[in-house]
Amino acid sequence: MQSNVRPESMQRITTPELAAAFIDEQVKEIREQVGDKKALLALSGGVDSSVVAALMIKAIGKQLVCVHVNHGLMRKGESEQVIEIFGKELDANLVYVDASDRFLDLLKDVSDPEKKRKIIGGEFIKVFDEEASKLEGISFLAQGTIYPDIIESHGVKAHHNVGGLPEDMQFELVEPVKLLYKDEVRVVGEALGLPHAMVYRQPFPGPGLGVRCLGAITRDRLEALREADAILREEFDNSGLAEKVWQYFIAVPDFKSVGVKDGKRYEGWPAIIRAVNTTDAMTATIEEIPYELLHLITDRITHEVDGINRVLLDLTPKPIGTIEWE
Repeated sequence: MQSNVRPESMQRITTPELAAAFIDEQVKEIREQVGDKKALLALSGGVDSSVVAALMIKAIGKQLVCVHVNHGLMRKGESEQVIEIFGKELDANLVYVDASDRFLDLLKDVSDPEKKRKIIGGEFIKVFDEEASKLEGISFLAQGTIYPDIIESHGVKAHHNVGGLPEDMQFELVEPVKLLYKDEVRVVGEALGLPHAMVYRQPFPGPGLGVRCLGAITRDRLEALREADAILREEFDNSGLAEKVWQYFIAVPDFKSVGVKDGKRYEGWPAIIRAVNTTDAMTATIEEIPYELLHLITDRITHEVDGINRVLLDLTPKPIGTIEWE
């Protein structure tokens, strides 16, 4: 596939057959590009990096080194899923780094969203760089860049993938899905045999829950956010809404309101539900959630999650509100 081909003129990948043809073509191209050398991939566990990992493993096997950095801002169970699928099932050459404390210590008392993004993005690169420098003979860097990233990279996103790599890291890039849209990446992922749940995983920003734990991140509020988000995802799965909604998540702001528990007044945080549909992330519409389901989610979150005493619903489309709160 020529890099100068614009996606507008390409045939879109909508069927398993088209995906299989794309995979064969990319495997051939990756083998030609990488040869007998090694490639490195920052594997977040997101759809894009997971599909690129599976594609590269199919093409060059253990010549690909996957580095998964757990920055402590992952959703519940995500790092474990990466280890299970890539480390065990696909037998990938996987390096797992738990850097949670390192990130959370750096983020202490930082409330400015751009600063948070820069700290998370910058530290991610440092950790990744440290791991890369322990490895020998890496010539290529694989990235899960997709077409909307290229469109949006003009000043909109302060952090994307490993976008700001140090200049002394002399790697040639391998970006096999850079001309695809997210829905196409999913079709390719299914054709590669990745689990449905991983392929249809929610799009997740690089800074993870860091931009959903609004304001200065505290460990207790982050934990409450992680648990509330897991309940939302579970109930969307159970109700069949999961695959009708492009992105749904919880944001928890850094202020409290009064509530009542066990007959006593107490202060807790609100959990804000955001559920949007979009094709390109440039604009987004609001998904209507049945009230019955909202009541169930509210009941579970307020009873099961320590520290949360209200559940709110964000009804703002994009524009005017961005998809993420920060």
